Amino acid sequence: MKETVLIELRTEELPPKSLKPLSEAFADTVFATLRAEEFAGADSICTPYATPRRLALTITGVADRQPDRVLEKKGPALAGALDVAGRPTKALEGFMRAAGVSFDQLHKAADGKGEYFVARREKKGEELATHLADIVAQAVRKLPIPKVMRWGDSEHQFVRPVHSLILLHGKRVVPGAVLGLPSGRTTMGHRFLSAGEIVVDTPADYPARLADGKVIAAFGERRAAIATQLEAAAHRLDARINPADGLLDEVTALVEWPVVYVGEFEAEYLEVPQECLILTMQQNQKYFPLLDRAGKLLNKFLIVANMAVDDPSNIIRGNERVVRPRLSDARFFYNQDRKAGFANRVLRLGSVVYHNKLGSLGDRAQRLGRVARSIAETLGADGNLAERAALFAKIDLLTDMVGEFPELQGIMGRYYLLHEGGLPVVADAIEQHYRPRFAGDALPEGNIACAAALADKLDALVGFFGIGQLPTGDKDPFGLRRAALGVLRILMETPLPLDLGELIGSASQALLAQGVKLAPVDENLLLFMLDRLRGMLRDAGHAVDVIEAVLAQRPTRIDLVPARLAAVREFQMLPESLALAAANKRIGNILKKAPEDLPEPDIALLEEKAEKALFQRVVLMAPLVRSHVANEDYADALKALATVRSEVDRFFDEVMVNVHEPLLRGNRLGLLKVLYEQLNAVADISRLAV
Repeated sequence: MKETVLIELRTEELPPKSLKPLSEAFADTVFATLRAEEFAGADSICTPYATPRRLALTITGVADRQPDRVLEKKGPALAGALDVAGRPTKALEGFMRAAGVSFDQLHKAADGKGEYFVARREKKGEELATHLADIVAQAVRKLPIPKVMRWGDSEHQFVRPVHSLILLHGKRVVPGAVLGLPSGRTTMGHRFLSAGEIVVDTPADYPARLADGKVIAAFGERRAAIATQLEAAAHRLDARINPADGLLDEVTALVEWPVVYVGEFEAEYLEVPQECLILTMQQNQKYFPLLDRAGKLLNKFLIVANMAVDDPSNIIRGNERVVRPRLSDARFFYNQDRKAGFANRVLRLGSVVYHNKLGSLGDRAQRLGRVARSIAETLGADGNLAERAALFAKIDLLTDMVGEFPELQGIMGRYYLLHEGGLPVVADAIEQHYRPRFAGDALPEGNIACAAALADKLDALVGFFGIGQLPTGDKDPFGLRRAALGVLRILMETPLPLDLGELIGSASQALLAQGVKLAPVDENLLLFMLDRLRGMLRDAGHAVDVIEAVLAQRPTRIDLVPARLAAVREFQMLPESLALAAANKRIGNILKKAPEDLPEPDIALLEEKAEKALFQRVVLMAPLVRSHVANEDYADALKALATVRSEVDRFFDEVMVNVHEPLLRGNRLGLLKVLYEQLNAVADISRLAV
């Protein structure tokens, strides 16, 4: 008989940032195990539930008994399982003991690697009641919990104390125990709003019975309810909510019966930069700040409470009272930082270690200034302004405000420089030099900000690569992958006509000029950057063969990569493309075995009509291709190359390249080398060959 299963662990308040991943992991593991054990089928549906005080799930179509099954266990290959006399080897004997079978009960099977022995035995289906509690207990043990706790006098461990367990199969309680708790059908609703113990008759009743107890069981449903209430409250105040998806998830994990109220604080706090106030309200108090239609912070905020009451004034006043000291702290930090001034902190940068092998923050500021000046001047911008922005970029790291809220680095530097009369373009560059901070983030705007941002990221990349601190696996403590992606996005999407190899060299020179001992990094770092670019382009939807054709040339003008990709895609549409790609691949293989110092082709040594025709086509085509490439007309360059197909086909049909006579052989290889260079002027089109 198939019925829906309900499983619930009722706990103390779970960590809010862990609730959703814990719920999903718990449901996925239980569901996967029930399917693997053939209690649940392909048409079964798993629905997780998660509130601050419970992890739960339902699974439809769960049988009360497994089907009878034939279990198959793969054994050793025939070649190593029998000796020369045909008797079982020790390997096969060990397998038979483990599988509980005799030699006569073994079967033979085969796959692509050859024949092997198989042990098969019939297993009667077992009841769900004998497995369900163990399946839940195993899922609990596998949960991604960094730190567990014990409670009472029990030795059981979980992320928080557990108070009750529900195991239902249809209307029936499935007997068993998890974490020392016997299964039942009772739970509790809201800690304060519920009337008492809740009895769940069937799994289908679960959401409704909890709703009667003032609990919205489904995480997504509760999140949507909060979002709707927030939007409605903001609309009534003619305001909008500061975007905060992470905060919405966290608040959803803190409440079971959400109600939104409006709080207010004194308008005098609005003299503090709104980013500071927004951050302290969101991060410390879990409030939703309100902005006017122009994006300016209002002195009102939204509270997501876990209590629905007729008169919420006490709740509102309590939250207003709690937020006031936080805002006062922000104002105090802001005023103290402005008193200290930029000049004092410039001197203090030299006393703060950036890295013991890369010098102080003061040393780093000098390097950033030098590299930013060079980049700005290359772009035709004011080098003095770029250098000044880079020199000041890290000063706000020494402020009280950034010490309290590291997320405000750069933002506070801008405010403090403007307070002291600094130029807006320099202040903006200080704020934007961290961009892009994450995938999809905005890029720095203007050449001064771009110069500072590139200098910052390149210094980190070259410095840490140079001292051997490369990212490994999923570990990247210095954020070098993020820095590399930032450099690539700035160069490609702005776009900026800068050479990546020269930028790496400039950052290396700035470090070496300070006496920093660096291993050579240019080659490894360039390959690392191109690998990041490869991933970016794949994520953007470009075909793998097109990406490889362009990146095989190891381009250092990243701003030109999109045009090269577009040209290769257009070339692929030409009828000649596949044949030329194959020919290019063939030429490349021939030249791999040829000497590197091949001579320029000599017309006097051309004998065959086919090689003369190819020579003439190459001579005519070369200046045209060079001109198109120089003008960045990559599509036209590839179209010009397409005209050589017939001569190439004829050459390979009629001409022997590796003839015995060395002069003729060298001349023909030299002709192919010139052709090969032209064919690969835009991209390695051999990567397009099927």
